[in-house]
Amino acid sequence: MTNYILVFLAVFSPTLALAAPLGARGTDVWDMVWSAGLVVQGVLLILVIFSVVSWGLILAKLKSLRDAKNQNQEFEALFWNAGSLSAAQGQTRHLTASPLANLFGVAYGELGKVMRLRQGEPGLPSGVMPNLKRALDRAQAAESTRLGKAVTFLATTANTAPFIGLFGTVWGIMDAFRSIGATGAANLATVAPGIAEALVATATGLFAAIPAVVFYNHFNRKLVVLESEMDSFSQDFLNLVERDLMRRRGPAVEAVRPAELQGAEE
Repeated sequence: MTNYILVFLAVFSPTLALAAPLGARGTDVWDMVWSAGLVVQGVLLILVIFSVVSWGLILAKLKSLRDAKNQNQEFEALFWNAGSLSAAQGQTRHLTASPLANLFGVAYGELGKVMRLRQGEPGLPSGVMPNLKRALDRAQAAESTRLGKAVTFLATTANTAPFIGLFGTVWGIMDAFRSIGATGAANLATVAPGIAEALVATATGLFAAIPAVVFYNHFNRKLVVLESEMDSFSQDFLNLVERDLMRRRGPAVEAVRPAELQGAEE
């Protein structure tokens, strides 16, 4: 319910704020919208749709990125203190919103396939590293696509909404001057209402574009941070497996504690 209220305020608050008498005729913004031409009304409808969709996307993306950040922190705490990779898999399986947990799930599955091909030999097969790297790269690309899904719509709104509004304004001004020519009256009282009706389209376009560009930049910064975290985890996981590969006569990967990687780097 709160989301619907926020969307309503986002779309209609400028209209409510501007709904004041504009002249002797007592014309307010609502009257100007209803008395505008069909083209201008169509432009306003398109811009309102852009604004509503943008705000719905903004609210949804704020929640998804916040969940990804919180679950990443929970995953790191569980993973680096797990007794083994299988234990880490069991403890982090529920973190479905965490990009790091999803990367680890894919890598662990690929590692399990390779382990089944050992045929009783100690350690890991020599070709495991390229397989793991390809699996991690694919998983990271999939997570990046999932996290950035629909964010480009905000860029589209930010780039196009002002021009759509400008088109409505130009068309409205053309209608206003045609009306002036038809009536033969060319004073301020005749011109002002038509010009004001046309300018509502520009104001609506800016109202749709400004939040879109602000949150687009905000989400891009968040996505860059998540990308960096995925890169770091992929490298750390590959280092963990490669060290086990280098000591073939040592314990199998299932017996290697993830915490050993942190200790070695410190």
